[in-house]
Amino acid sequence: MIKNDFLALFAKTKPVMGMIHLKGIDDNDVYQRAQKEIDIYLNNGIDGIILENYFGNYYQLDRILEYAHTQNLPIPYGVNCLNMDVMGFELAKRHSAYFVQLDSVVGHVKPRDEATVEAFLNMYRERSNVPVMGGVRFKYQPVLSANTTEKDLVIAKSRCDAVTVTQDATGQATSMDKILQFRNALGDFPLIVGAGVTKENIRSQFEVADGAIVGSYFKDTRKDTGELCGSHIKELMELVNDIRR
Repeated sequence: MIKNDFLALFAKTKPVMGMIHLKGIDDNDVYQRAQKEIDIYLNNGIDGIILENYFGNYYQLDRILEYAHTQNLPIPYGVNCLNMDVMGFELAKRHSAYFVQLDSVVGHVKPRDEATVEAFLNMYRERSNVPVMGGVRFKYQPVLSANTTEKDLVIAKSRCDAVTVTQDATGQATSMDKILQFRNALGDFPLIVGAGVTKENIRSQFEVADGAIVGSYFKDTRKDTGELCGSHIKELMELVNDIRR
């Protein structure tokens, strides 16, 4: 199994990755809005970005990744192609993305199908050698595992390069109990908080976790449907820099 140093992708410790949800009323609006959001993130000190077809579709995701590829961005960019993991790998290869995010790498399928998931991940990680950030007991994902969470976390370490932890919904804070449960099972394996990070909880979460993904909290309404807000990004990143010091 190929192993990548996921955290080495980033220039600073405790990286914060900003999510781009591909909101818009048509193809051109999605494209132009995403371009603007990339600039907002860059101008306010984010450590990396993730492009995801949360509101948009595959073709819109393909287009903005091509843009990101041509811009020589000073920070790493990743891709999450929702509900079709294989296309995340294909898009990452096509557009030289730095990493792939997968919402779940274990426990979301029937026990019979775990071997298929393992074979798929082995195959595509060998083909692309792109680092994988994989969810376990991730928001909105079914839990069909016959294993304990701890056992599935051990399995996840062989299927990805960083594990992502969330609570149950977008924007919902991830409990310290769950973060600690994941850390205890993973040891020093990279652990990323994938939802619900705020200025009130990031200090305690970063005592345990190695990084974070932030989307909704960076919007003007603090909800996923809002508009990306530079001052919200700047405020959190100033706090993160203080934590780093």
